[in-house]
Amino acid sequence: MESLFSHLAPDSEPQPEQSGELDPVVCTVVVPSPVAHAFMGFTDHPHLWWPMEDHSVYGAGSHVEFEENLILETADDGRTSIWGTIDDWQPPLSFHASWYPGSTAMWSTELRLAFRAVDGGTEVRLVHDGWEGAEHPAQTRADYAADWPGVLERYVRFMGGASE
Repeated sequence: MESLFSHLAPDSEPQPEQSGELDPVVCTVVVPSPVAHAFMGFTDHPHLWWPMEDHSVYGAGSHVEFEENLILETADDGRTSIWGTIDDWQPPLSFHASWYPGSTAMWSTELRLAFRAVDGGTEVRLVHDGWEGAEHPAQTRADYAADWPGVLERYVRFMGGASE
């Protein structure tokens, strides 16, 4: 017996699976601080090191903070923009967020940071993926691949590390 819905989709050759899944952006830096201090520097003080002039919704004069389960930018006139929602908070070892600065949660990607002790301080490993959630996946990935190293370099300098 034929399917009741066979008239809706004519027989066709199987479509090849879509290839070209985009790899995560992975960046690793080392800061000369204990794990708890490195985590606090990242999550309690981003307003002191995040390059707002280049990577923000409202530009220089605004500030970013981790507030409850949000990563939030506040403009100097009081407007706010949610950059992400924290789904998993494990201080001082890691956090995971749905990431969508300048957009909406509908177009979110996934951001995970992990902090672990190494000789000389703390290794901070950023993994950014979930590109299929972005409105323009390939371009979004390319932009973050270009931008995360500079953002993390500012964090390293803030934490007392040397610039590369």
